[in-house]
Amino acid sequence: MAAIEVSGLCKAFRTYKKQPGFSGAVKGLFRRQYEQTLAVNDVSFKVEPGELVGFLGPNGAGKTTTLKMLAGLLYPTSGAATVLGHTPWDRHDDYRRQFALVLGQKNQLWWDLPARESLELNAKIYGIPEDQFKHTVGKLSELLNVKEKLNVNVRELSLGERMKMELIASLLHQPKILLLDEPTIGLDVVSQKTVREFVRQHNREQKTTILLTSHYMADIQELCERVIIIDHGKIFFDGKLSEIVDRFADFKLVTIQCENAGQHPPENLLRYGEVTETTASTVRLKVKRDRVIPTCKALLDEMPVTDIDIQEVPIEDVIRQIFSQK
Repeated sequence: MAAIEVSGLCKAFRTYKKQPGFSGAVKGLFRRQYEQTLAVNDVSFKVEPGELVGFLGPNGAGKTTTLKMLAGLLYPTSGAATVLGHTPWDRHDDYRRQFALVLGQKNQLWWDLPARESLELNAKIYGIPEDQFKHTVGKLSELLNVKEKLNVNVRELSLGERMKMELIASLLHQPKILLLDEPTIGLDVVSQKTVREFVRQHNREQKTTILLTSHYMADIQELCERVIIIDHGKIFFDGKLSEIVDRFADFKLVTIQCENAGQHPPENLLRYGEVTETTASTVRLKVKRDRVIPTCKALLDEMPVTDIDIQEVPIEDVIRQIFSQK
């Protein structure tokens, strides 16, 4: 049985549309106008136990709304979802003890208390035995390198240290499902790497099912084999990360090394492909996938090429292109 199963999930928000000026405000007292925004539109997918799946999309695509419905914080307008056999928005205690939601821009820890006391409060809420609590906090704080920060007030921690404490708090009760919404947002590169390595290790050792959203492609590339891409509330890709380039990038990057490369006018190189970069000794071209072999042959025949390199387009560029075209 799938750990997460979503079928035809929709969520619409109804908002009041205020008319401009004083007269508009008065009219609104008697005849209000509303707008409906479909944040999630007929979303369906499955996540198997132990999978770590990337959930991608631009701002406002519906990622966080979907996670909040899976966490039971929002009721859907229509559709169905089951997580570990439970309907999330029924909010049964048995289900709430089996998942955790981490929102990168929200805090669950008390700012004016030391991190350890916030964690102790969470442990009391979940009824975690003291021995288990000490073992879990000790292990996780050591893995995340924040053991010496446990007695520091949360408000005095750096952003990276707070996020690590948030992760510890979310894992105290050993959830089977972990919903991570932008866990590395705003962190420095060292903290990002630490969080990524921790998430990977936790998934591998505990077999926790993880649904991860992030705007940092490094998070997705290092952690996820499968990605779901959502935009304007609808899913338009669900598959292996490696398939995105093959499906959406219709060109490759061809870089040649040759003598006096910088002396060749770009317009003379256009017949080979789009020139993206030139230096004194190199030329980089964007070449249609089906033209790579004949183009390379022509370059070798017609120019003093000493080396040639063919690469796929970086996946972050492909995804950026996808979103810009939507």
